[in-house]
Amino acid sequence: MQENNPYREDREQLRELIRQYEHLKNGRKHSFIDEDSFERIIAYYQEKEDLVRAMEAAEIASEQYPYSGQLLIKKADILLATRRYLEALEILEKAELFDSADINLYILKTDAYLALDQQEKAVMLLEEALSLFEGEEKIELLFELADVYDDYEDFEKVFDCLKMVLEDEPNNEEALYKICFWTDFTGRNEESIRLHLRIIDDFPYNELAWFNLAAAYQGLKLYEKAIDAYQYAIAIEEKFDYAWRNMGDAYIRLRRYREAIEALEKVNELAKPEDVIFEALGYCYDKLKNYAQARFHYRKASHLRTDDSRLFYKIAGTYYKEEQWEACLKQLDTALKIHPNQAEYNLMAGECKNHLGLFKDGVQYFLAVVGNRPRNTAGWEALIRCLYNGEYFEEALVQADAALIATQGKSLFLFYRSAILLAAGKTKEGILELENAMAVSPKQLKKFVELNPAILQHQQVVDVVARFRKRK
Repeated sequence: MQENNPYREDREQLRELIRQYEHLKNGRKHSFIDEDSFERIIAYYQEKEDLVRAMEAAEIASEQYPYSGQLLIKKADILLATRRYLEALEILEKAELFDSADINLYILKTDAYLALDQQEKAVMLLEEALSLFEGEEKIELLFELADVYDDYEDFEKVFDCLKMVLEDEPNNEEALYKICFWTDFTGRNEESIRLHLRIIDDFPYNELAWFNLAAAYQGLKLYEKAIDAYQYAIAIEEKFDYAWRNMGDAYIRLRRYREAIEALEKVNELAKPEDVIFEALGYCYDKLKNYAQARFHYRKASHLRTDDSRLFYKIAGTYYKEEQWEACLKQLDTALKIHPNQAEYNLMAGECKNHLGLFKDGVQYFLAVVGNRPRNTAGWEALIRCLYNGEYFEEALVQADAALIATQGKSLFLFYRSAILLAAGKTKEGILELENAMAVSPKQLKKFVELNPAILQHQQVVDVVARFRKRK
């Protein structure tokens, strides 16, 4: 006995309908097709994207059933697809006379108004239509209205529409997914919290509602509450990778790096590998001073995002903290090939050269920093330190003067001038400059001493410092 195959039966019925339609079209007698069958024929040609034949079928259908609202609506749909918007609106006005309760009438009119850049008319139409429909149809219109407001860039109203959907249908997945984005976009976190707490009261096992509640808490930087809500979402749906991901972020914000690592590792188990997750894991291990693991994860991120120089810079940073200057420079070299003028990369490369005693090389990197960021104190400071350490005192003095001009007289460079003059054996000038610097900003003395701690064995330096401390 042969099993019933509904799909095959349906296909056979459609084939027979098309045969009947061809007979009717060619003027053969005894060919009768009802309204619903005409709708199926038109839909068949639309699905095949044969809009010429679809329109031909719609024309014949309208001749056979001139008072059929549903067939006029199908005709308008084809006109919209062929960008004949004004004709479509005319047909829809006519259809409304026969069937004003068809939701497609309002949806197609909305599409026509939007295509004609008449958003206000689309909004008015849908707002009026909301009072005519209930249940699923009202929900459909609210989504349509939300899309119009989005197109119109009235984003607060998009949120309002989605809120109305959820007030009518709290478990509507599409609305729950969308409102999470719009809550973040509009910053209406408090409202979202109230809405989702009401949903959870009635539907405590709705993981999306818990997730949205958590995201709203996160938007208000209430990370502890966010984590609690994410944990409820995960308890209901353990494979909810976005909840694990956001929870990892919340733990990072609270500097609870070990727990963040656990959450982010779970994301890697549940979803395909992602550069941002590997980067976040690298960041956590970096903060925990586990530099080998930090490098491992930054590298994984860099394999997925090969053109991001910052990942190579972050790997370099782990080597820098371990004082592995050569390994650090190797990573910085890769980063600088991608972005040669990035100040931070040149700064770190210069510091590595400085630590390796390669002062001339270090100077080249620091010159690149001050060339790109002349007002940035850190670049000038590093450049002068490197020249000082390399005993290039004349050049150091020239650059200290340039730094004073570029940074509008930062007192640190008065101290550096003093240190350079003293190191160059110009004691009198050095002491006068130190007195000048102490008068302007004694707080910078610490950096003066850091440049050469042995300077505190210089009696005249000690006398100047003691004099100012006594005066204070």
